[in-house]
Amino acid sequence: MILKEIDNTSAGKYRSENVVISGAKHIPPKHYEIGDLMQKLIVEYKNEWKAFHPVVRATLIHGEFVKIHPFIDGDGRVFRLLLNFELMKNGYLPIIIKNDERAKYYDVLDMAHTTMNYEPFIDLVSKLVVESEKLWLYVAKYKSK
Repeated sequence: MILKEIDNTSAGKYRSENVVISGAKHIPPKHYEIGDLMQKLIVEYKNEWKAFHPVVRATLIHGEFVKIHPFIDGDGRVFRLLLNFELMKNGYLPIIIKNDERAKYYDVLDMAHTTMNYEPFIDLVSKLVVESEKLWLYVAKYKSK
C-alpha cells in the first residue's frame, strides 16, 4: 500500500536483484536469501524476542528488517512504520526521526548491522520515545487549559 501509485510493479514483492545502501558499510543479503531470512526473522520476533522490553523489540524488528532490505524501493518508509506500529501496539507513541537526527540514525543503524551491537541504536530509539512522550504531554497540558 505504501508504494501504491509510486511503484505498482514492485509493491509488496521481495526484490529480485541485489542492492547496496548508499553511504552504508552494510551490504544487504543476496536477493535469493531474502525469503529464508524473513522467515527466520519472524520466528525470532515471535519466540526469542518475546521477553524483551517493547522498545528493544521494536528497535530490533526495525533494524533487522532494514538489514535484510527485502524490497527494491520503500524499505525505509515501511520499516519506520513498522517501528512505530510495534511501539504503538505496546502503548507507546510513535517517534519522529528529525532531519538533524538522521545522520546519527543511519550511523547507529549501520553499526548495528555491521557489528551486531544494537545498544547505540536502542539508546537512540529510547531517547526518541521519551521525546515523543514529552511532546504529547506538553500538547495535552496546553490543550486542556
